[in-house]
Amino acid sequence: MTLSGFLQLVASTVIFLFAATCAKSWALAPSMPKLALTLILYSAGNLVMLRLVREFGMASAFSLSAIIQLVAINVIALAFFGERLTALQSGGIVLAILAVGLITLGPQAGGQ
Repeated sequence: MTLSGFLQLVASTVIFLFAATCAKSWALAPSMPKLALTLILYSAGNLVMLRLVREFGMASAFSLSAIIQLVAINVIALAFFGERLTALQSGGIVLAILAVGLITLGPQAGGQ
């Protein structure tokens, strides 16, 4: 991964985290400015993702982004919004992280 690619991945993750936080804020107290900001942030994040898809390919870019966002958004939901997960939901998140990790690492392990 190049430095440019890494910085783009960080940028898209940060943008998507802000977008998810705005979406949760909108869900708690809906307003047009919150909705507009949420849509703008998700659009900006997707524009950065387009560059990552060009650089790394669709499978790698989206898989890597998905696993980072899955972990980070759950941390935000649990730490800042006080959400709680059942044991089954927690197990599902762990399995999702493992699945995306295996998908991301699969080509390197298979020699492709």
